[in-house]
Amino acid sequence: QVQLVESGGGLVQTGDSLRLSCAASGLTFSRHAMGWFRQAPGKEREFVAFISGRGDIINYEDSVKGRFTISRDDAKSAAYLQMDSLRPEDTAVYYCAASSIWSFNDYQYWGQGIQVTVSS
Repeated sequence: QVQLVESGGGLVQTGDSLRLSCAASGLTFSRHAMGWFRQAPGKEREFVAFISGRGDIINYEDSVKGRFTISRDDAKSAAYLQMDSLRPEDTAVYYCAASSIWSFNDYQYWGQGIQVTVSS
């Protein structure tokens, strides 16, 4: 049974920081790229950040570049999203997802999501 469990969300003010964690189990973590997505009320789920299985390729959605940092720790089977300089528009449910390195950009597994709320 594959599980991805997010943690570290919460309510913060504009300019604050949060670090989201994604604990993975039931899969060969090093053979999966990891992504972070978010979904705000009434909006489609959107891509936030990507890190390849080896950690050598990283990509961000434009609006979070310079503010968010994605990372991974294969020894802990965990992925992280450090979010700095948070803005109200970052408010959303954040999801981590795992993609087999052989599955191109398809994500096979998803966490249940965690709420991030940024107040002004």
